[in-house]
Amino acid sequence: MTTEAPESEARSTGDVIRRFGGRYSVELGIDLSASDTGAVFKWFLAALLFGARISEKLAARTYRAFAREDLLSPQRIQERGWDGLVAVLDAGGYARYDFKTATKLLDVCGNLLERYGGDLVRLHSMATSPEDLEERIRSLGKGIGAVTLGIFLRELRGVWINAQPPLAEPVLEAAKALGFLSTEYSDPGKSLEHLLRIWSREGHAAKDFPDFESALVRAGLALRRQKQFSRDVG
Repeated sequence: MTTEAPESEARSTGDVIRRFGGRYSVELGIDLSASDTGAVFKWFLAALLFGARISEKLAARTYRAFAREDLLSPQRIQERGWDGLVAVLDAGGYARYDFKTATKLLDVCGNLLERYGGDLVRLHSMATSPEDLEERIRSLGKGIGAVTLGIFLRELRGVWINAQPPLAEPVLEAAKALGFLSTEYSDPGKSLEHLLRIWSREGHAAKDFPDFESALVRAGLALRRQKQFSRDVG
């Protein structure tokens, strides 16, 4: 994954993906295309880790620590217990948030097991709208906010009918910097429609749009890092 900032123009959506990388789930070896219960929970766990104010590198390393310990289901996480989860979080470099995150994971997994039999696909099937889906996920535990929801649901866009999160701010920033959106696009809904049209016009399937959206997230974050660096040395 590159950390370079976007140039002022991009030739195509494919160029952006090749340059910055696509879905984070794919990078972690998770295939969401079939909406498999196990795969969806793995990505949910990753989204919970990525949602904290921690670097992508440390969040990914911590997810892989969970994978090595075979802690990739709500049942296994519950069985490991608080002390065991803190140890795994520390091993992944998540020490700053280890106590809080261990408590959150136990709470979320407990509610998921109690209400939906541990099955996020079942949770989605019971949701009556995108808003209801988001509320059901939020209600699983404290600390599931807009950032975590956005991370989790954007890679299920086109897979789950109710996975329709708004575009994240880094996506909008990168899309404008790369010339996919003009500065007049301030409404996230209209911006999403426009980016979907570009994606379709270039011959891509709607189900693969999360690759482009994730690439724009990466590009937007790189742009922010470049701006922060410029301020720090300016």
